[in-house]
Parts: sequence; C-alpha cells; structure tokens
Amino acid sequence: MAKKKIRIRAKMKGDVAEVKTLMSHPMETGFRKNKKTGKKIPPHFIKEVICEHKGNKILVASWGVAVSKNPYLSFKFKGAAKGDTITISWNDNKGESATADAKIS
Repeated sequence: MAKKKIRIRAKMKGDVAEVKTLMSHPMETGFRKNKKTGKKIPPHFIKEVICEHKGNKILVASWGVAVSKNPYLSFKFKGAAKGDTITISWNDNKGESATADAKIS
C-alpha cells in the first residue's frame, strides 16, 4: 500500500468531543477481478479501528470487507477537554497498520 494515512479532526461541542476521521486504505474485498488479467484481487481490508483518549480505549470497531475504500468514521464521546490528545489506529488483514494523533480543539 502506498500510503498509510489517517486524518483526524476533533472538536469540543459543549461537553461532547466530536471526532471525524478519514483513513487512506484500498479496502479490497477479494471478490473483484483485475480487468487486465481476469484474476481476483486479493482481500486487503481494515480489521480493527481503535480510538484512545488518556490511555483508555473509547472506541473499538471490528470491520470487514463491506467497508468502502478510504473509510470515514465519525463519533462523539464525553469526558474530553480542549487540548487533550486523541489517538486513532487501525490494523488490517495483511498485518499493516497506521496510527495518528490529534489535539481536541
């Protein structure tokens, strides 16, 4: 995979932190065929997404082949403050991973 990138925006809205993420990943199902060769493209998808805040896991998502390319994830949680750091990471079925941090504004 060319790039392992996670873009994160996290903002406080009242007492709730709103987190929006965009993850660069091909998310291949294993069912599509290469148009030139006719062979199936091997599966390559994110299996798990984890979000951490102050050392605590606040979100754990188990994904599979039904998630689109370059997935977008948005969620809200309480207990955060401006300036806190959010860490998002993913692992895929080929053992690849990516991690990114962002400060809550």
